[in-house]
Amino acid sequence: MKRQKAMIMFAGLQVVCFLLYLVFFDFKQTEEVSVITKTQTSMAYLQKENFPSDAHASANDEMTVAADGKESRENISDDTQAMAEEQLEADGGHETLTIKEEIKEKVREVLEGTLNLFKKDLKVVSIGDSLTQGIGDETESGGYVGILNHTFEANSLNISIENYGKRGNRSDQLLKRLEEKEIASSIKKADVVLITIGANDIMKVFKNNFTNLQLEPFEEERLRYIERLKEIFNKIHKLNPDAKIYLIGFYNPFEKYFSDIEELEMIITSWNETGRSITEELGYAEYIPIADLFADPNMNLLADDYFHPNTSAYKLIAKRVLETIEEISVVPEVTTESETVKDPDSE
Repeated sequence: MKRQKAMIMFAGLQVVCFLLYLVFFDFKQTEEVSVITKTQTSMAYLQKENFPSDAHASANDEMTVAADGKESRENISDDTQAMAEEQLEADGGHETLTIKEEIKEKVREVLEGTLNLFKKDLKVVSIGDSLTQGIGDETESGGYVGILNHTFEANSLNISIENYGKRGNRSDQLLKRLEEKEIASSIKKADVVLITIGANDIMKVFKNNFTNLQLEPFEEERLRYIERLKEIFNKIHKLNPDAKIYLIGFYNPFEKYFSDIEELEMIITSWNETGRSITEELGYAEYIPIADLFADPNMNLLADDYFHPNTSAYKLIAKRVLETIEEISVVPEVTTESETVKDPDSE
């Protein structure tokens, strides 16, 4: 028992250190930018000091030299830009995409294929935490929800999706948000409701007990989570008895870097099983597991914050959700536009 507590405390310290790294990550980047700026300023100063000039040159002479240098650099910049524009025209006027635009284009292609809608139209409401909001998605398109929306548009399906994801949301906070007029009104008209909630409940326990981390606080919070999750389902069902509710499970963000700490995996698994059992008990809800999608340590599925999913991970989640939703049928072979484009040189 003592060994288990020691392991849990050790795991907690590692996780806390990891979280502290995430908190100060942006600050570090800002500081590095500041250092670079200072370095560039210093280099400019040194260049000015070493610039050959008359020791008795006046301040006006120095200003004239600086102005001439600036004008020269501007002329070079203008010439370079003109050359670049001429080269662009010589290449046929093809527009160059930024990396973000290229990623966005690929995202829209990933889940394209033949989809069949069993109703004339469908309204989907997604609600929950940062996983619903799409934090970590490099394309800033709304994560798995945005990818689903792109897929529906590509297949000309009359499906609308409303996203009420909010970063940091816990189950108690989501309960309060269900009272908001806009959200309640959307749920009343929905055919499908997608939920991600509970990850921040777990993180709250980590933060409140990191000096003495044990399994008991997680178990106590899990029991409270059960009650809140049932209340969330009941509220949604009361607002719209005909809507099908899908609960998307958790993944272990620490799997890649702390795979040797079994307690972390035990906690995630326990909370996932809680969500699964509640949906099975209710009957009008269904559980969508995603933990297995993150199981391969060789796949890079986390964003730059090493916590949220990246675009590749959101693609996997979107595909899993799409395959689970009963209101839509998916052809097993999913193709992309890039696979159908012919090479002009081969003709």
